[in-house]
Amino acid sequence: MISQALIIHKRHILMVKQFVQRGDIVWNYPGGGIEKNETPEEACIREVKEETGYDVEIKSLLFNKQNKFTYIAEIIGGELYLDMNNEDNSDILDVAWISIDEKDKFDPYTAPLLKLFLEEIK
Repeated sequence: MISQALIIHKRHILMVKQFVQRGDIVWNYPGGGIEKNETPEEACIREVKEETGYDVEIKSLLFNKQNKFTYIAEIIGGELYLDMNNEDNSDILDVAWISIDEKDKFDPYTAPLLKLFLEEIK
């Protein structure tokens, strides 16, 4: 099971550039596996902290399908930082705020979730 967050600030969304299981390098939303005895919400908060340095608060569940939970979250502390000493981050190449207008950064996995998010906040 996977838990991830969409975090938008001033028309930019927080993303991580990473190697994925399908063999590509893509921009993805911060998140990862749900550990034993962990709720999807707890996993989301932990994963965002591990991958980006930010402390977040879950605002709502945006989407849940096939054991993949996608939340809308808000930053409540921390600062942008990629901890390369954390072995769980070995697949991550970069972390950045990406403009929601940079369509080339979004793929068939991330683009529909961004669209859903933008429709929900209107």
